[in-house]
Amino acid sequence: MPDFRIILVSPKNDGNVGAVVRSMGNFGFKELCLVSPCEITDEAYRRAKHAGDILRQARTVESLDQAIEGCDLVVGTSGIVTAGEKHYVRIPIAPREFAERMKEYEERVAVLFGPEDTGLFQEDLMRCDMLVSIPSSEEYPVLNLSHAATIVMYELFQTRPRKAGGPRPTNEQERERLLLFFDDLLDSVDYPEFRRERTRVMFRRLMGRAVPTKWEFHTIMGVLGDAAKKIKRLESKKD
Repeated sequence: MPDFRIILVSPKNDGNVGAVVRSMGNFGFKELCLVSPCEITDEAYRRAKHAGDILRQARTVESLDQAIEGCDLVVGTSGIVTAGEKHYVRIPIAPREFAERMKEYEERVAVLFGPEDTGLFQEDLMRCDMLVSIPSSEEYPVLNLSHAATIVMYELFQTRPRKAGGPRPTNEQERERLLLFFDDLLDSVDYPEFRRERTRVMFRRLMGRAVPTKWEFHTIMGVLGDAAKKIKRLESKKD
């Protein structure tokens, strides 16, 4: 099981924070980070019950960048999804599928939960390598923050530890390098500027869902790098 960092982005109700902390204790999650939270009062500790130490040791930061620092995979959660393959930002997987994919992952994973009233904003979702949404009734699809966090952590808790000696997954720095190679390829083919951002998000999400191993990562890097170089050589000969 990888190391998970539970991140609550701008929670509005400290009772919800305490309830999330209690579920963290139930399912063995220890690391909590709060981004610009509401005031944490005794109510949060009452709701946390015997997991109060997790709340006392929680780190409070002012930005999402600070919260995800040191994490190799960033996973967002959302109660709002979109239909159609072109809407990459809000195409999710279910918690159980997410948990299954994490079986073979060993690096640190940030799991983001947004504010109770709005959820994660678009700019937050753009930072995520993967998006998770809990299937629920179309008549009332959005779950309470603590309930959603509990379901996601429960599914993760069910995953068996990966066996030693398996393939090693990529980390954040390697995936960012892969995105740079992808950008270089887009430059080489004069990919339209107005389509680039969505295409980059699509590629990031594709790689996030795939959780490529280091061998797969270097193979993809090699293909993208060689393709960009060859295209540039051919273009220079035309000139």
